[in-house]
Amino acid sequence: MKTFSAKAQDVERKWYVIDAQDKVLGQVAVEAANLLRGKNKTIFTPHVDTGDFVIITNAEKVVLTGNKEDEKIYTRYTGYVGNQKVETPKQVRARRPELLLERAVRGMVPHNKLGDAIFKKLKVVVGAEHSHEAQQPEVYEIK
Repeated sequence: MKTFSAKAQDVERKWYVIDAQDKVLGQVAVEAANLLRGKNKTIFTPHVDTGDFVIITNAEKVVLTGNKEDEKIYTRYTGYVGNQKVETPKQVRARRPELLLERAVRGMVPHNKLGDAIFKKLKVVVGAEHSHEAQQPEVYEIK
């Protein structure tokens, strides 16, 4: 018996739409990351991008459990002395709501060139309308 290894040109990609309205941030991010990575397919190969495209709608209506909305912090450093920036999810939601989901999904894909290619297949949209109707995306329900 030989080990199967998928090839990038043989992968058939689908488009999925996930509605994040009143869903928990982490649960939406996990499902999106698994679809992007291709872990739901039988041809999944860790070193090949076998995943599908994912559109997440209603990003501004995603829910955080507990007190995370006020107590969780996102920290980044600009590279200059004394320029460490700290934000709460409430501040991020007011500034750019799609960033909450993008950061969560980015943390769940590999942190290398493969992860960059996988992450480019994620489209996060504020509101219920998206511009990818031509791709005929399937609705993906989170259990």
